[in-house]
Amino acid sequence: MSWKLATFNVNGIRARLPIVLAWLEKHRPDVLCLQEIKCRDSEFPGEAFREVGYESTVKGRKSQSGVAVLSRSSPEEVRTHFEEEARLIAASFSGIWVVNTYVPQGRDPQDPAFKAKIDFFKQLKEWFSLHFKPDQPLVWTGDINVAPGPLDVFDPKRMEGKVGFHPEERKALADTVSWGFEDVFRIHHPGEKQFTFWDYRIPSSLEKNLGWRLDHIWATPGLARLSRDCRVDEGPRAMDRPSDHTPVWVEFDLEPRG
Repeated sequence: MSWKLATFNVNGIRARLPIVLAWLEKHRPDVLCLQEIKCRDSEFPGEAFREVGYESTVKGRKSQSGVAVLSRSSPEEVRTHFEEEARLIAASFSGIWVVNTYVPQGRDPQDPAFKAKIDFFKQLKEWFSLHFKPDQPLVWTGDINVAPGPLDVFDPKRMEGKVGFHPEERKALADTVSWGFEDVFRIHHPGEKQFTFWDYRIPSSLEKNLGWRLDHIWATPGLARLSRDCRVDEGPRAMDRPSDHTPVWVEFDLEPRG
């Protein structure tokens, strides 16, 4: 049984609604995790998604952050605790937990927001340890806001020490991953330079491929072994009025249940 999951930082769901709807209708994932929806729960365009066959599970916040899970079937359980900035939502489908996070950006290594980012990773690992076990089928995905290694930024020497590629961030991410995750994209593309984010502020960043791999799909080992492929779709980033991020998707080959 094929099961497809995707993640997309939309940078404002109301501004990016046509792009997301078009992507859903073309790719039909079972689950799509959204980050940075930038709206309250009541303002989320759930009816538009219902019309194309998706339910919405939302944890929003006015004008900033916010996460949502779109799914073709109702989640069995939903969890939204651990933090109050609308950066985490978890839902289970057929026994598989999907944890969707929008990790704080961090601003600058000297900014208090940078410490908050490091603390977020520590709290997240504690939360995983409290609620789950690494032998459970679990996906951790979203805009993680860290490029894990040199292959994940367009110029590692130039980017070293900057937010998103700072040694302390990479260490914090690696420590959280050590709880029991595998990088599904790297399983299938071990040596490929492929990015998911191209900064608006850099002229022609997409055309010149001056990007970062900040959006990730991590899975516990048993589930990761069932993945067929994991890819980045650059198409939405090239559309009119795009997000600065683009979708990442994975397809799993699951054994039928029941």
